[in-house]
Amino acid sequence: MSELLRKSDVKRITGLELNALQFAGVLDRGVFDGSHITSSGTPIYDIDGELLFYRVPVRRGQKASALADVAANSVFGAPLLAVQHGLEWEEQQIKMSAEAAARKIRSNIDFDKMEFVAYSYPKMAIRFSKGNNEILMLELFSWTQVPSERDVAPGPQEYGFSRWSLVRETPEEKKQKNITNYRKRVSQWDELFPPLPPKLRKESFKPEYIKYAEFERQLKAIPTVPRIETRDLYYSLDDNDHHPCYELRGQQTGVWCVAASVQMLLDFYRYDYEQTRVAQALNLGTLTNPNSLPYANDGDVVTVIESMTGNALNATMNTNPSWTEFRGEIRANHPLISFIPGHSRTVAGYTRTSLFEWYVFRGLLVYDPWPPNAGVITRWENFDTQTYRRTFTAAVTMV
Repeated sequence: MSELLRKSDVKRITGLELNALQFAGVLDRGVFDGSHITSSGTPIYDIDGELLFYRVPVRRGQKASALADVAANSVFGAPLLAVQHGLEWEEQQIKMSAEAAARKIRSNIDFDKMEFVAYSYPKMAIRFSKGNNEILMLELFSWTQVPSERDVAPGPQEYGFSRWSLVRETPEEKKQKNITNYRKRVSQWDELFPPLPPKLRKESFKPEYIKYAEFERQLKAIPTVPRIETRDLYYSLDDNDHHPCYELRGQQTGVWCVAASVQMLLDFYRYDYEQTRVAQALNLGTLTNPNSLPYANDGDVVTVIESMTGNALNATMNTNPSWTEFRGEIRANHPLISFIPGHSRTVAGYTRTSLFEWYVFRGLLVYDPWPPNAGVITRWENFDTQTYRRTFTAAVTMV
């Protein structure tokens, strides 16, 4: 089992990571400044049962204004996985909805445990269990039944209901490197802001409160040379004429993340296709009988982008995605489709933020079509904690 972040440290580490990003100016201060972290949030487990991360609500008053996914498991390589706002998260209400959905499927369902599971990270489900036996697993929010392990091939094989273990699928060499990086990051925060018992913190800095001015005061005694590079997609490359120019599209079925991603990219270039039409071109079936895209058909994305634009767009697939590619394409004002194990999203921005000699955060602005019929915008996804399988880019063919 990989080393775990102690539950008692979750609020402190989350607060330090968010305070650093807010100080750097890459979080929305209207959302985060003056907010606070009141709990360690919801534990999310691997399908093998190992704790992976906590989904931590960031609140202003009584309302959750944002969410931070914070690694409890060192397999990720860093504590902060992602920050997002716009997705409602009330744990007990979600569980009540899940149970109601489960009883529609099995009116006499008998279980003694409900837990949140990353069945295909970052996609999640709720698992109903009796003892050590899984009874039912329902995808979060859509409440579609996730196929059992005996019904799907081991490991991610397609962009749909792949059920796979993040811990099991991470190569051992990468796992050991990530454990080292994770320990180093947490120990560096501990050295800079040592954990103190609550009685000794009454008059001292409280990292679980996200306050720009307070964090700035703490850094005055610390050598800090902030370096921040951030860019989103806009209407043009003219920095004097910048208007945001990208839209989120939720996937209309549980397995149409690729169709929704292609739709988002085409929308940016002003090709207005319904998602059902994109799905048809990708041979993904219909709304009533949808199919997912197998890994073997990755190249179809290039063919469809070019054919649906009459070759006005020149599309490219990259089988070895890198930070340099993400940065370069966004600076050229090109969105990217990003394939990760079992899932597809699009990327429309990036940030590279460094504060101290040891603090570097590389984040991507991700427009994720999951959950179905909604989607979510993640600002930011930690580039160094995710696995990127493929990227697809497109550029206007010049004549």
